[in-house]
Amino acid sequence: MALPKMQQALAVGGVTLFAAAAAASLATVSPSLLTLEEACRLLGLGLFAIFAWKSRSLTPWIFFAMLAGGELGHDAPVFSANLKFLSDIFLRLIKTIVAPLILASLINGIAGHGELKQVGRMGVKALIYFEVVTTFALAIGMAAINISKAGVGLTLPAASGTLPPAAPMHWQDFLVHVVPENIAKSIAEGQILQVAVFATIFGIALALLPEEKRTPLVRLMESFAEVMFRFTGIVMYLAPVAVGAAMAYTIGHMGASVLLPLGKLLLTLYISLIAFILLILVPIALWAKIPLRRFVEFVAEPATIAFATATSEAALPTAMENMEQFGIPRRVVAFVIPAGYSFNLDGSALYLAMASLFVAQSANIHMGWGEQAMMLAMLVLTSKGIAGVPRAVLVVLMATATTFNLPLEPMLVLLGVDAVMDMGRTSLNVIGNCLACAVIARWEGELPAYTEE
Repeated sequence: MALPKMQQALAVGGVTLFAAAAAASLATVSPSLLTLEEACRLLGLGLFAIFAWKSRSLTPWIFFAMLAGGELGHDAPVFSANLKFLSDIFLRLIKTIVAPLILASLINGIAGHGELKQVGRMGVKALIYFEVVTTFALAIGMAAINISKAGVGLTLPAASGTLPPAAPMHWQDFLVHVVPENIAKSIAEGQILQVAVFATIFGIALALLPEEKRTPLVRLMESFAEVMFRFTGIVMYLAPVAVGAAMAYTIGHMGASVLLPLGKLLLTLYISLIAFILLILVPIALWAKIPLRRFVEFVAEPATIAFATATSEAALPTAMENMEQFGIPRRVVAFVIPAGYSFNLDGSALYLAMASLFVAQSANIHMGWGEQAMMLAMLVLTSKGIAGVPRAVLVVLMATATTFNLPLEPMLVLLGVDAVMDMGRTSLNVIGNCLACAVIARWEGELPAYTEE
């Protein structure tokens, strides 16, 4: 639904004024100008707050909190560095939702579907889609860093510590890891893919039972999933506070000036993320006849949450709920999005390809096209295990460096701005998974007619 012109003007004017004043504050040290810039930033925030109030929607408030948190972190860094507990509380509540929601939704989606052949067909289509799109992401990441050469000539700081070597990751290890040994342990540790594997097998077994024995448990799972969605709705009221606290902590703890020495790398990453959206995701959406404006409306909230918290899990319940509201049946949402969290992390894959070559460039190691092609082929496999453990992007990156005899010390430079880069790649992960869900639903003929308007 289009916004009134007055609300559009408030939103655009507020963001533009805030961004211009923020950019000016980084470019000058004049006290008189700083006072004017602070006033402009606060005025911009005020205009956007009016827009958020008039919109009566949670998404503008989340975006406002992200800007306000950045301003607070810049103006009061000591105070802001103590606000991390607010975002931690929100993330803890979200983590209590994710595994039970996936478990109940996926079991209900499979057992209540009635046609296991269609479930299997949908799974094959999803895996093919994930593989193709992830490969494009890796290729764009490699192309971007080859063009910008952000690591060439970079002066590495004196290492204050060393990174332990990482053993190369093999596909056998990944396959073993995705199989749960204890479902309670998998839920407690937030192992989404293990929960999804258990739920898939459980759902298939439940679907094979006679209807009179299957129906009570299917109804229980359906009711449980509904409760978890309501739980999500309650928790999401805390999202603006958590998002603002997360941004304030990031800026207050690191400082905005930390971005300048590695500005070329950050610019390369964000330009490549935008390029991936415009060159890959938008054409896919047009090919699948996904209504872009309507899709953006429903994906904006989970993408903003993912950007501010740099955590895919924080956006997962909202992404699933919004895709259902978009018109995708729950059985498709419950199957595709959880699987995509391990097999379709487009932003993380793009970053891995870029970071691997950045390490080589910063160490003055030339890698030919043949070696880069071999690295891409390896990342096609190893990137699928990114969601397995916390900070798994770094684990995969270290394993890649070990395999290709690259030094580990340049990764210390990446760690300095990893939080800022993680925001962009996590947001793209969420957008890519939501689009994958819509494409698979279209492929299966499951999107209602009104989503084409």
